[in-house]
Amino acid sequence: MTTRRGFLLGATGALAMAGLPGGARSQSGGFPVLQARQASAQLAPSSYPKTDIWGYDGLIPGPALRVRQGGRVQRSFHNGLQQASSVHWHGIRIDNAMDGVPGLTQEAVPPGATFDYDFVAPDAGTYWYHAHNRSVEQVARGLYGALIVEEAAGPDIDREETLILDDWRLNPETAQIDPDFTSFHDLSHAGRLGNLITTNGQHDLSVGVRKNERLRLRLINAANAKIFALALSGFEGWTVALDGMPLETPEPVSDVVLLGPGQRADLIVDVTAEDGETAYLLRAENEQVFSQAAFPVGGVAAAARRPAPDALPPNPNMQFPDLAEAERLRLNMEGGAMGRLDAAILDGNRKTFRQLADSRQFWAFNGTVGMTDTPLAEIARGRAVRLEIVNDTVFPHAMHLHGMHFREVLEDGTFGPLRDTLLTFRGERREIAFVADNPGDWLFHCHMLSHAASGMMTWLRVT
Repeated sequence: MTTRRGFLLGATGALAMAGLPGGARSQSGGFPVLQARQASAQLAPSSYPKTDIWGYDGLIPGPALRVRQGGRVQRSFHNGLQQASSVHWHGIRIDNAMDGVPGLTQEAVPPGATFDYDFVAPDAGTYWYHAHNRSVEQVARGLYGALIVEEAAGPDIDREETLILDDWRLNPETAQIDPDFTSFHDLSHAGRLGNLITTNGQHDLSVGVRKNERLRLRLINAANAKIFALALSGFEGWTVALDGMPLETPEPVSDVVLLGPGQRADLIVDVTAEDGETAYLLRAENEQVFSQAAFPVGGVAAAARRPAPDALPPNPNMQFPDLAEAERLRLNMEGGAMGRLDAAILDGNRKTFRQLADSRQFWAFNGTVGMTDTPLAEIARGRAVRLEIVNDTVFPHAMHLHGMHFREVLEDGTFGPLRDTLLTFRGERREIAFVADNPGDWLFHCHMLSHAASGMMTWLRVT
């Protein structure tokens, strides 16, 4: 299995996203409607038929929602599917009642019913929204979109592109989505991986640019389980934000940008390819390099390059936590194929691994499978937390904390950037730190969605 250090590079399609749509008005709060419904999209090449998808407003990806920092996001979610659903606003430090987790913060919205989401977006940055009921199926069918929170004073750029990366598992004859979302192999191994890769629903995206043009690329990994290893060709770039949160100093892109499921990265890039050439966002995979998105160069934006970009303005409450009296927690990730989990607690009863597998449950946190009646920890509001995470499995996991951001505590005692999703590889021991400053019940789970569906979910309570 691949380690974090040894993970290789390897790509296809992207489309600029539209602004906040007006939409229909809801009957309840008078908010614009965001409807989950069935539709079709040309995901595969034109020689294939269109693919039946589920999309917000019938689009893939769903409409890009844009709001100024400190503004309100107000949407009346209408469920036009035959399954119950809900909307999670990934990465937003949100009011708990609006977090969209059925069974924890709200009830799932039945078919034909409506739920009003209304919350303040306190942090500028790149976020996204997606289904959070039966996520392993609903996200794989297309229920996601970008949520962009704009800075009061944005960076010096010519324009921006939001690129949502995904992979789809399609029948190679019909181009329809494989309906087996509970495959033993997917649940117990690396998760549901696809055979067609898209960016914003396109397998061959091409976006025209000009030499010396400066762009902001907002990258979002919406895949169920795929880790994207990305690089630049014909660009010089800097990473300016991760998971929506600005870096103190822009970091030159000299190696791969690794994005686990749910993670985001903001890049500011200058087009260095010549007029008539093509710049690329590349994906490395299986020791090969592919185009994730092509940027053909036509014309010249400026005679000379600009200096390196300044840092984005910081968001509120980004200070490093004081860990002198932090509460210490531990999360041991166990199970999966080729793992060492012999038995674990499921629904209050101790089960052998074979019994767990018969229930399609393969993973455990601290010897317990899935959600429990009591939280992993109950933390007083304002208390600092140090959470040690041990990946005692042979697969990578992307651990996502709802409602709060954290910093990794590095081996030398310094802190990594503020993030909401941590990508861990086999055998790794990592530690994160955060201040429990957002009251409520918060999910903490693997964003390899097959893993979450088969045991890798827990929760924290901030009192």
